[in-house]
Amino acid sequence: RIAEGSAGPLTGIPLAHKGVFCTEGVLTTCGSKMLANFVSPYDAHVVSLLKAAGAVMVGKTNMDEFAMGSSNESSWYGPVRNPWDPAAVPGGSSGGSAVAVAARLVPASTGTDTGGSIRQPASFTGITGIKPTYGRCSRWGIVAFASSLDQAGPMTRTVRDAAISLGAMAGHDPKDSTSATLAVPDFEAVLGQGVRGLRVGIPNEYRIEGMSQEISDAWDKGIAILKAAGAEIVPVSLPHTKYALPTYYIIAPAEASSNLARYDGVRFGSRVMEEGDNLNDMYEKTRAAGFGAEVKRRILIGTYVLSAGYYDAYYKKAQRVRALIAQDFKNAFTQCDVLLTPTAPSAAFGFDYKPSNPVEMYLNDVFTVPTSLAGLPGISIPGGLSKDGLPLGLQLIGNAFCEESLINIAYTLEQAIGFNAKPERIAA
Repeated sequence: RIAEGSAGPLTGIPLAHKGVFCTEGVLTTCGSKMLANFVSPYDAHVVSLLKAAGAVMVGKTNMDEFAMGSSNESSWYGPVRNPWDPAAVPGGSSGGSAVAVAARLVPASTGTDTGGSIRQPASFTGITGIKPTYGRCSRWGIVAFASSLDQAGPMTRTVRDAAISLGAMAGHDPKDSTSATLAVPDFEAVLGQGVRGLRVGIPNEYRIEGMSQEISDAWDKGIAILKAAGAEIVPVSLPHTKYALPTYYIIAPAEASSNLARYDGVRFGSRVMEEGDNLNDMYEKTRAAGFGAEVKRRILIGTYVLSAGYYDAYYKKAQRVRALIAQDFKNAFTQCDVLLTPTAPSAAFGFDYKPSNPVEMYLNDVFTVPTSLAGLPGISIPGGLSKDGLPLGLQLIGNAFCEESLINIAYTLEQAIGFNAKPERIAA
């Protein structure tokens, strides 16, 4: 194709797809026993676009079951291990895709981000990950978790690779009613434009109690780099940030409980039914055997907040708070062009980390969830290494459909930080 002059931007480039993307003729399991034997009859729209750009799929990646998790421990196939330290988690839910890139198995992979599932594993594994604006990439053919939040994006080793990959993945899809009808910019063309005169907002509320000093230092270093490059540093306030996590963990499980109702043993996926069982028996046995503990937990929470008598008290109120969080960002972007924050409150934690309750695990998404609730784009890039030699991530958040600004500023940061470390276990 190259010789013929018919090559696309990704011709011959190997990539891996997260197990949530439908791929024609290939298993699409979502890391779940429920879909262990499901072979999709079609490609997701994003998969089709990447194929048309010339990319070559070499495999599917492991993930938290149905994209529910922050550590990639909830997959039915077992956990994904971080190449920087096999005793550490890679983040979730796109941990398999992150590790495929970090371990140099592929130069790029696809992920999905509902509350941080591209950006947080990118931070934990020392790679770049972009969550585009909601609607920039089609959701058609991506197995749904929370439909008002799910968004596809690329995971790569460099900002340039992320720009090229996003350009190939994005675009309007008439099969997705939430797909934006906007033209796709040349994201690579903005690289190197510099940041002089741009305003970078620093949210006061992201200096949270319990954040590691290493994360704070990496954040301060990023601020200093952008200031030295000519950007204006502007303190901003996002007053409803403290409500983002509880809001997300009402809305996302509510949508999940609705989306996962289709896995009932009737149409596709696993079926558990014994002689003499009626329809309800089949439903109960199929869902009990097919779903893991985290998925069941979120279905139960979601069903509860949508139930009669609780809808107004929980779900409806959460939607109102979501609107206030989105308004906070709108107000902030009248004062600045982008926001700079940490991606996660710590480096990757170990598999031996046992929170006293499941809610503690959800705190890993504290810096990524607000962006998702507002439908805004965010990018995570490596900001350095911890004292234990684990990657630390910095996040840039932009206004809706302003991915060019994010990519340009991320490139400036990337070049100044000069992160070129790689896991010791990866051959030169």
